[in-house]
Parts: sequence; C-alpha cells; structure tokens
Amino acid sequence: MSRADRAEELFRMGYNCGQSVFAAFADILGMEVEEAAKLASPFGAGFGKLREVCGAVSGMTMLAGYSDGYGDPTDAESKKALYALIQKMAADFEVEHRSIICREMLGLAKGEDLAEPAVRTEEYYQSRPCVAACRTAASIAEKYLSFK
Repeated sequence: MSRADRAEELFRMGYNCGQSVFAAFADILGMEVEEAAKLASPFGAGFGKLREVCGAVSGMTMLAGYSDGYGDPTDAESKKALYALIQKMAADFEVEHRSIICREMLGLAKGEDLAEPAVRTEEYYQSRPCVAACRTAASIAEKYLSFK
C-alpha cells in the first residue's frame, strides 16, 4: 500500500487531514498510529478548524521536520535547507490544489464555518478536496523526504 493510499484510508476512518498524512508514516517514525495521530491532531481543518494552512500540508511539514529538520538553533545552513524544502513541497501541493489554505480550497470566507467537526458521509468525501489533499501531501512527502 502506498503512503497516499494509507493517508486516504486513515482519513476515511475519521482521522483529520493532518493526522492522516502524518500517521501514514507512523511505522517509519517508530510510532503507533494513535501516537502519531495525537501529535498531529491540532492541525486538522486548517489548524484547529481555523481554516488556515491545510492540515494535510501541516502533516507533510511535520514529516519534513522529522526527516530533515534541525535541532541546533545556530545551524543556519540546515534551517535554510529545511525552509527551501518546505517551500518546494508546498509549491508542489499548490500546483495540484491551487492553494495551501484550507478555506480557499473549500471556498469559504474567513470565519465561515461551524466549530463542530463535519459529519463524515460519502457525500462529504465526494464534495470536499480533503481526500485528494491527503493523498497529494503523502505522495509529496514520500517523494522528497529522506526516510522514503
């Protein structure tokens, strides 16, 4: 099963977009799916349903931090390389989805949404770009990150 397939499977199980992408790599991260999902849980629906950066993109960038991140705050070269990588990954995502902003992808105005999570139905999955976003983010992570 590809990482994109796994991310879709997790999303259809009810995990949010950030969780689905990050947890699709749980085995590589040395985590159980539940642990990976817990770490990524705030990033769903564009960061706590604020509809900002797409949760799938956030999950993808969390993976980049795990794979290619830096720990030394004085390591300017590693920081520069990581930021360039994130910018390239986000640009690839944006080519596919025209934005990395959740509300733009959903066609919502700022602040236009309910606080409660949406009920997942087949109509929900068909009407939203979320499944495709999870697949794209997982594929991009698999393509660029060193733990392939």
